[in-house]
Amino acid sequence: MRPDVLKHPDSLRLRDFHGLHTQAPEMDPLLRRLERVARIDCTVLVRGESGSGKELVARALHALSPRNRGPFRAVNCATLSPTLLESELFGHKRGAFTGAIRDHQGLFAQADHGTLFLDEVAEMPLDIQARLLRVLEERTFVPVGGTTPITVDVRLISASNQALRRAVAERRFRDDLRYRIRVVPLFLPPLRQRTGDVEALVWHFVDAFTARGIGRVDGVSRAAMDRLRSYPWPGNVRELRNVIEHAFIVGEDAILDVDDLTPELRGEAPLDDEPLFEAPLPQRERQRILDALVKHDGRRTAAAAELGVSRTTLWHKIKKYHLN
Repeated sequence: MRPDVLKHPDSLRLRDFHGLHTQAPEMDPLLRRLERVARIDCTVLVRGESGSGKELVARALHALSPRNRGPFRAVNCATLSPTLLESELFGHKRGAFTGAIRDHQGLFAQADHGTLFLDEVAEMPLDIQARLLRVLEERTFVPVGGTTPITVDVRLISASNQALRRAVAERRFRDDLRYRIRVVPLFLPPLRQRTGDVEALVWHFVDAFTARGIGRVDGVSRAAMDRLRSYPWPGNVRELRNVIEHAFIVGEDAILDVDDLTPELRGEAPLDDEPLFEAPLPQRERQRILDALVKHDGRRTAAAAELGVSRTTLWHKIKKYHLN
């Protein structure tokens, strides 16, 4: 082994807290509060940057709650059109609209006696916010095109990468709904504030991609690890995972080096002059979409404008590359 290469540690000190992997002391207050809140059947709002693991927090709340034998359902409110989101949440009856050829059970009904997670709740249209508020107040809803109310027992967990107070001030979010969905707020620290987690997660993802048979990494050069430690990680854990996956795909030997990292980690500007959807490799297209989403804090409209494509096209690409 080269002297400038860090070997895989004999053991990782990462704590696996119901899917949240960390060894950082900065995460301890969140995990302690999460354990207490999970036992109480209240609404929770998880605040954190894109890619920091908000859905993992929601899944941990569900796993530790008395509802853990019930279903867990999740939806990203920013990835669906208003019509599709309403149908996805509340379901629809056959003939409710063009293409509704059969009854569809929505997520509220599917999550009965369990937990429903609404990611990027600030992107929810105002008319659907009114319906959501009614469900929280009355525990009933009517499917699109239906007439008979359905009663459900669902715990709601929401998440946002932006302050709902700002969305209220901009008249994009109902103030009364904000109070109902944030009985308890939980704040998820960004990766750059989690001491020691970057290096530990690098090895964690190395193990994960090795186990999947994508390639093999026996060591990481000190120069590459220095780049990984000093990078601010605007896309948080999700971005780190994608960087390691990129290194496995492009790397030519068992040592992960600087040349195997993404342009941002190498200190190079992305190739913005290349047409987005004419990229020769799917990985490049996926990375550029992710970069735009990270830059605009997950706001699809702004990301689509930067990429020069329609919001619908971007939505299809997000689905294709499993970025939601």
